[in-house]
Amino acid sequence: MEGSEAIAEAMVAAGCRFFAGYPMTPFTEVLEHMARLLPAVGGVCMNAESELEAVSMAWGAAATGTRAATGSVGQGLSLMQESLAELCHARIPLVVCNMARGQGDYFQATRGGGHGDHRHIVLAPHDVPEAVYLAQLAFDLADRWRNPVVFMGDYFLAHVEQGVEVQPIDFGDPVDRSWALDGTSGGSGAAKLLSPLGRARRSDPDHVDYGRHLARIGDSVRAMAEGVTPMAEVVGVDGAELVVVAYGTPARYVRAAVDLLRDEGLAVGFVRPVTLWPFPSDAVAAAASSARAVAVYELNLGQMVDDVRLAAAGSCPVEFIGGISFDHSGFGVAPDLDVELLAGRIRRLTQRSPA
Repeated sequence: MEGSEAIAEAMVAAGCRFFAGYPMTPFTEVLEHMARLLPAVGGVCMNAESELEAVSMAWGAAATGTRAATGSVGQGLSLMQESLAELCHARIPLVVCNMARGQGDYFQATRGGGHGDHRHIVLAPHDVPEAVYLAQLAFDLADRWRNPVVFMGDYFLAHVEQGVEVQPIDFGDPVDRSWALDGTSGGSGAAKLLSPLGRARRSDPDHVDYGRHLARIGDSVRAMAEGVTPMAEVVGVDGAELVVVAYGTPARYVRAAVDLLRDEGLAVGFVRPVTLWPFPSDAVAAAASSARAVAVYELNLGQMVDDVRLAAAGSCPVEFIGGISFDHSGFGVAPDLDVELLAGRIRRLTQRSPA
């Protein structure tokens, strides 16, 4: 099935019962499939008036303990940044689907444009079967860490068709949802509060002031950074003189170029980060430790390359071989995504003399 349909099917299989969004290609197709699928399982899909309303609707649904999601492309997610930061500070789980145009949203996803010390867990599939798995994992991670999770797709992922079976995935014991505003504590004198300013009223005996609340949020971010297992695909890095790093759909083309060069006898390895945050720094560092150089491909001016350089920690040079490459529509169908072209860029790096 088409990627956008498979992603929607996977979210419903994961138990998502509320979805809100504003049409913006290639996110539109996911929204359309959710509108078709959710009523049949007792869920609700809202075509919101803008991305601001979409994230607010999703926030309200998620606060009840319902598995909820929203999304857009990078431009629409720019409008959501204040709310996404507040969701982190209020510790409300939500899945955010970015069907990106190109890869210019890496900083937005991994650093965030909101305020305060917050981070989103970020998952980046490279094909439709992996997207089906990661879309369901996103809900599990959001619940377990009570934090938004960003699912990074793109135009190719939304529109490519692949053979895939969508079945619910069991990630283990369900998490405690006693924090949810389900109405049972209303009028009891012990009503629950979900707020970016804290979880207790000033009159409560266990009131925590705002400063200590922010410190606790910092503790949550550190716990996520240490507790979420970074994922990466690593191929042929043992003995590789050059290691190439790429993520998302473009990584499929880069991997094909690397395979082509390995068939020519060149010592080229490949690393594909799957979790963009926490970044798989250990996998990149291990690959870089014995290489002569690392090359990074992205469809932007260079964003993930910063994380690769931090992971490599000066053990070898890190070269950027990507760039902005778009079709006339600007949706992200990149002329650069040509295996021979990419192989040529990588081959030239292998031919350079050691620094």
